[in-house]
Amino acid sequence: MDHNLEKIRELISSFIEISDSEWAQYSPKFTVEKFSKKEVILCQNTICKNIYFIINGLIRSYYIDDNDEERIFHFAVENTFATNYESFIKGIPSSFSMQASEDTTVLVITIEMVQELYKNLKNGEKLGRLIAENYFFMLNDKIKALYTQTPLQRYNSMNATFPRILERVPQHYIASYLNITSVHLSRLKYANKED
Repeated sequence: MDHNLEKIRELISSFIEISDSEWAQYSPKFTVEKFSKKEVILCQNTICKNIYFIINGLIRSYYIDDNDEERIFHFAVENTFATNYESFIKGIPSSFSMQASEDTTVLVITIEMVQELYKNLKNGEKLGRLIAENYFFMLNDKIKALYTQTPLQRYNSMNATFPRILERVPQHYIASYLNITSVHLSRLKYANKED
C-alpha cells in the first residue's frame, strides 16, 4: 500500500504543500478497495459517500436518460479521482452511476476524511477548492466540447486525454461518450487511420 499512498501524496502535492508530519497523521486513514469489472460503484439516485483515487483500472460515469439509454460522460483512469462531487459534498442523491469498466483498485476517501483534511491540514481548504475547480473544469470542458467541437475533434481530444481508451472499453461506450452512434465512430476511426 505504501507505493499507492505515494501516488496519492504526489497528486495532493501537485495541488498543495503537505508536510511529512501532516502526511503521517493523515495517510493511515486511507483504505484500499477493489472492484471487479462491471461492478457498480455508485447507483444513480443514491448518495455518493466516497471519493475514489484510482490506483489501477478504469471507472465510467454514466446516467440513464428518459429513453432508458445509457449516456456516458466521463472515464476516470489511473491517478485521477472518481466521484459525484455534488452528491458527496451536499449529501444529495447522485444524478449518475459509476461502474468499474475493468478490474479496478482504488484508495477510498470518505466525507469525514475530507472534513478532517480541511480542518487539520495547513492548506486543506485550498486543496478542497482546487479539487472542486478541477471537477468543474472537467465538466465544463465536456459540455463545451459537445457544443463547439466536431465529432472528430472530440474523438482526437478523447484519445489525447485517455491514451489507450480504445483498447480498454467497448466501442459503444466510446460512441456514447462522444455523443455519436457506433456507426459514426467506425467512420471516424477509419478516417483517422487514413490520415
